[in-house]
Amino acid sequence: MQTGFVGLGAMGAHMARNLHRAGLLAGVWNRSPAKAEALAAELPTRAYTDLAELAAACEAVVICVSADDDVRAVVAALRPNLKAGHIVMDCSTVGAATAREMHAALAASGVGFLDCPVSGGVEGARLATLAIMVGGDAADFERARPVLERLGKTVSHLGKSGAGQATKATNQIMCAGIIQAVAEAMAFAKAEGLPLERVIDTLGKGAGSSWYFVNRAPFMADGRFPAGFRVRLHQKDLRICREMAAAHGATLPVVESTLHEYARLIEEGHGDEDISAIYRLKSLLFK
Repeated sequence: MQTGFVGLGAMGAHMARNLHRAGLLAGVWNRSPAKAEALAAELPTRAYTDLAELAAACEAVVICVSADDDVRAVVAALRPNLKAGHIVMDCSTVGAATAREMHAALAASGVGFLDCPVSGGVEGARLATLAIMVGGDAADFERARPVLERLGKTVSHLGKSGAGQATKATNQIMCAGIIQAVAEAMAFAKAEGLPLERVIDTLGKGAGSSWYFVNRAPFMADGRFPAGFRVRLHQKDLRICREMAAAHGATLPVVESTLHEYARLIEEGHGDEDISAIYRLKSLLFK
């Protein structure tokens, strides 16, 4: 299934490379053409400047962009040349309602739409070990599976349209709680004068360990926070979680406290750092 790739950010560029290695990449598009041209020259593949032209050259399109309106704009631009049997796989993190809206809009033309948000960070995108959670029609999922399995290690169909995004929202709530706990624990360990590298090595094998502890506690120990999952992007995702919870009449304390701390980090100029930068605030709890 020849596949176009739209959105070549920190995650998308690696994902496009993996499709190219599998012989599935028909071309790329990015809002800033220079990124598409650079990746196309590297692989090589074709860099498209027109999304409708990209759609005409493919059987499927993978989207990996930042926000709901970006997804809507990309789908609208692809749509003139999407034909019955084409599949659009959206790996962005957006609201479940947006996924259902895009699914309904394309279904009328016989075009499949799968919401396929991913988890695993830049490392997972590079190594093709992402966890991919999929919502949409089962038949479309089976046709798209060979493409998705080139991008991730765990590919799961969770149900009808929107189920993938609802599962990703669940994941983002978990990430918020875990990164807060890891940052508080590391700030405590430092205040106690513990050897942080040995603490990470030891507790990384214990009951309290997690992916974030093993992979991000070293950032905290070093006091550097290179962008993996940026603060401002997780903030965007948690706002989606807040809206989805509000539809059930619920307020989520972990989400609200994390949003409060992210707002402070962004105000202080740390919005493009990894979310482990929340350690900056936790360390201030100790005098």
